[in-house]
Amino acid sequence: MTLHLPNPDGTLRAYEPRTEPMTVSRGSAFTSRTVFSAAHVVADPFADTTPDGPAAVDWDATLAFRRHLWSHGLGVAEAMDTAQRGMGLDWPTAAELIRRSAAEAKHASGRIACGVGTDQLTATATTTLAEVRTAYEEQLAVVEESGAQAILMASRALAATAKGTDDYLDVYGHLLRQATEPVILHWLGPMFDPALEGYWGSSDLDAATDTFLEVIAAHPDKVDGIKVSLLDARREVDLRRRLPQGVRCYTGDDFNYPELIAGDDQGFSHALLGIFDPLGPLAAQAVRVLDTGDTEGFRALLDPTVALSRHLFQAPTRYYKTGVVFLAWLSGHQSHFTMVGGLQSARSLPHFARAYELADGLGLFPDPKLAQERMRNLLSLYGVNQ
Repeated sequence: MTLHLPNPDGTLRAYEPRTEPMTVSRGSAFTSRTVFSAAHVVADPFADTTPDGPAAVDWDATLAFRRHLWSHGLGVAEAMDTAQRGMGLDWPTAAELIRRSAAEAKHASGRIACGVGTDQLTATATTTLAEVRTAYEEQLAVVEESGAQAILMASRALAATAKGTDDYLDVYGHLLRQATEPVILHWLGPMFDPALEGYWGSSDLDAATDTFLEVIAAHPDKVDGIKVSLLDARREVDLRRRLPQGVRCYTGDDFNYPELIAGDDQGFSHALLGIFDPLGPLAAQAVRVLDTGDTEGFRALLDPTVALSRHLFQAPTRYYKTGVVFLAWLSGHQSHFTMVGGLQSARSLPHFARAYELADGLGLFPDPKLAQERMRNLLSLYGVNQ
């Protein structure tokens, strides 16, 4: 049945939805790459909340989605940017999310790594580095006590408080010495969070990279890997070639992930990606093809997904979570399109229409008829008659 989808200029275009999903199969564990999907949270649509109040989470649906990712062999990167850290998910709820998901991972034999930040601390003119360290330490303790691997996330409070590179070296050095197991360091660019402009002590990315590498070089035994989210493939390749032996690069580049994961004759990136939330089953199938040494087959599966990813992550990039949750709703992973913090309003109807079109074209929806019905309902809600 034809859907009439809105264009940005107010006109409508006819679209014929698919009738069958893409066929994907589960298989053995990955052998050539370590792959995490940064997972979204499912809001409780019946909670009486406000955008600036505590988050209300539908725990059953949230944990079910993590089981879905684990069932395809993907690791889960929990309480990360995709889970709306600093954009609707408060620290007390994030801590509960970490504990619940880590317990679920043990039951499901799934891999999990969790974000450690400082979002319980609001930086002011009087905030000290000691307070930033204390906030990090509190969150690191929660993650380690849960049994999950820690991901040291970039900190808005540190970005606002640090006076130069030495402050970054001091804070990260302190945390790495404390960590009981090797962590993943996360460099999130300002396109994902404008408050992180100038992270590592400089807006000059070459200088910032040098500081980042200095942190790693001082504690290589405490760094499992780095997660780079700068949307700059060339810079990521240059950075991963400068890493100490044994330190992995996890791409967080949602624009260029197929080429970065495929790699070249000097190395490759593993993956920790928000786009692998909606792409989970397809991404897992592609990695299993890559495990056989078939790089062309891997690219043939994953390259066509880039248009969808670039659409979801278009500027302002920090609102990509809205598209991710929208596709989870269309895919039947949740019964509603509601987000913590009311973030379902962060993208336009033409944006949703194009996301639906691209995802449907890839065959991502397990039940295309359900996705079509839900898209039709959304269009009707916005006043688009079919």
